[in-house]
Amino acid sequence: MLTGSLPRDHGIVGNGWYYRDTQEIRFWQQANSLVQGKKFYEGFETAKLFWWFNQSAPVQYSATPKPHYGCDGSKVFDILDFTECCLTQRLGPFPFFTFWGPHSGLACSRWIADAASIVLREKRPELSLVYLPHLDYDFQRFSEPSMSRVREVDECAKTIIDAAADVDTEVVIVSEYGLTAVDQPVFLNRELRREGWLKIRSGPFGEMMIPGECDAFAVCDHQLAHVYVRQPEQMEEVQAKLQSVPGVDRVVAAEELGLDHPRSGELICLAKPNAWFAYYYWLNDDVAPDFARTVDIHRKPGYDPCELFMTSKFRAMRKLVRKKLGFRYSMDIIPLDPSLVRGSHGLMTAPDRGPLIIGSGDLPTEMCGFSSYVQERLRRQG
Repeated sequence: MLTGSLPRDHGIVGNGWYYRDTQEIRFWQQANSLVQGKKFYEGFETAKLFWWFNQSAPVQYSATPKPHYGCDGSKVFDILDFTECCLTQRLGPFPFFTFWGPHSGLACSRWIADAASIVLREKRPELSLVYLPHLDYDFQRFSEPSMSRVREVDECAKTIIDAAADVDTEVVIVSEYGLTAVDQPVFLNRELRREGWLKIRSGPFGEMMIPGECDAFAVCDHQLAHVYVRQPEQMEEVQAKLQSVPGVDRVVAAEELGLDHPRSGELICLAKPNAWFAYYYWLNDDVAPDFARTVDIHRKPGYDPCELFMTSKFRAMRKLVRKKLGFRYSMDIIPLDPSLVRGSHGLMTAPDRGPLIIGSGDLPTEMCGFSSYVQERLRRQG
């Protein structure tokens, strides 16, 4: 969408990937420099509000989530605000706990919509990129789509559309994927571990995967997984094994999907339409790593939609009381039950189930055309 090119060129092969030079799996990095190639907003006065890869983006105005981290491990939630509009002073603190986690929902989208309306009216950028996240959440929690959530996001969109009308700006609505109902979690890493290819280290905080010692491991990201295979001669054996796992549709080379970038795995697993890939690598929940039961998007070696659920509100309240009293605590309230997840994405199962563009003019038929489409609209507006 941003570059008009495929992942083999721009390098964003998923929400996270394996860094071979440091032997780390890292998800949800924000540095704009990770996106290789020119973005369509470069050269225009742009406001980039809560779109990802926003940190140090070459734009005039930006806002993005960014906590403060203390030396004692404490964390204070906040945003980076480079809009010159003093957003948190005017709107109150950003509702971070509704942006992701068990309490994720409408409040974050409403706050972002209000922030965007302020920036649009006061700064009048040539181009504004605004992300409204909350429609994503319940469509992963529940198998039946909630039209009330669609109405909520419509109301948030109206706030932005009204502001755009006030400054005579054209509006284009875009989604980068469509969610589909799922009922089958698939545990690729457990299969690889049973074959002896995945290595772990036992310790006081549970079992930790050691990617640099693995012959093969999977970085799971919704309905797609990158499989990193250390030795070329093992490729066929790993591919055959994973292809036999129930819930796996295809196991292909990265180049078949335009994912042949140095960050990609040697193999790509695609789930069946009703399945998705859970990152779990432990064989017994008693030795699960301590981060598995917490909202910890940066330490987990895979995407974890179970973070949208909670074991119990009472347990969470007890943990908050310990925090307020100054005791050590861990917010280990996330269930280890992937069967709870009811929606996922990553496959193009049908034309009406994928990305969506609503706008004027000749709409592109593929997302690689979105970049040139927006630039053409900007030229017409200018």
